[in-house]
Amino acid sequence: MTTISVPLPAELLHHLENLVRDGKAPNKAAAMRMALEKYLETLAVEAVLQAEREPSLSGDIDELMEKI
Repeated sequence: MTTISVPLPAELLHHLENLVRDGKAPNKAAAMRMALEKYLETLAVEAVLQAEREPSLSGDIDELMEKI
């Protein structure tokens, strides 16, 4: 596993330490991994929702090509 160093503002560090203190994460590194995984999940969901809003085509491919 790779280790990285990330500067955090005092407020974020305070929240991170609270997560550990409150038992939401075993340590700060685990809390950061959980946060990154949640963020990536959110991005994936947003991408799916955006794709659902995109216009789509359906029907016979030859008929669709004639319209284009």
